[in-house]
Amino acid sequence: MPVTRIAYADLPEPVRHAIEEITGSPAALEPVSDGLNSAVAVRLSSVNGAYFVKALPTRHRWAWTQAREAQIAPHVQAVAPALVGRVVDQGWDVNVFQAVEGHQADYTPGSSDVPVVADLLVRLGEIRCPEITLRRAEQRLSAYADAGDLHYFVGDALLHTDLNNANVIVGKERARIVDWGWATRGAAWLDAAYWVAWLIAAGHAPEVADQWAARVPAWRAAPSTGVRAFAEANARLWAEIGGASPDAWTRRLVDASEAWRQYALMRRLAATPLDRA
Repeated sequence: MPVTRIAYADLPEPVRHAIEEITGSPAALEPVSDGLNSAVAVRLSSVNGAYFVKALPTRHRWAWTQAREAQIAPHVQAVAPALVGRVVDQGWDVNVFQAVEGHQADYTPGSSDVPVVADLLVRLGEIRCPEITLRRAEQRLSAYADAGDLHYFVGDALLHTDLNNANVIVGKERARIVDWGWATRGAAWLDAAYWVAWLIAAGHAPEVADQWAARVPAWRAAPSTGVRAFAEANARLWAEIGGASPDAWTRRLVDASEAWRQYALMRRLAATPLDRA
């Protein structure tokens, strides 16, 4: 069931009233075009400040991601915008966040954003995974990885898992990561692993992307066999997403994931016997 975008004004009046009880009366509304998981995505400005409002119908199959974001928000304020309110009414599920000032991260070679994002992943890795129900990495990857490799993805780290540059907002003082609906519990090195594919898609050679990921301590401790297993699973995932005729945006990720799979295999073959464990 695809998410159909609607205007903020098309939300039921009681829902808008409840939102504005949190934000104040809107002085300006700016639709946000990025992202595919919200029926309403808008920056709302009022005399009280600036907010990001995202909403889904409660009957949508992804509505659970709204509750997941609300659950995770208090635990990730060091790396994410604060949740200031939530509305579930009239068949709509709405989260209201403080708006984040900044720009979407630029992952291209030479960008000053890349080391900032590496530091963001270090800070994320320092957050203890909260004791809430989260999807587990080995479960999410089970359809794409060999059964004998799933143990590599098991862990108790808090993972974001969608390091799309549109989900990373770089401000003057620090970067923040948004869209936590797919937060996951798993091996601590996996977020760096997800990031590698996005760096390759932005133009980095696989070995250079690997070097950037190595700024994250958990990545340096990752078993090379586990890295290879993830790279293979990620390539299978994107090949499935792309299908027979992927659009240009998806093709970048399909090609990047395959390039990384081939690099990870060579990385595995070059590893010492201890590294392969």
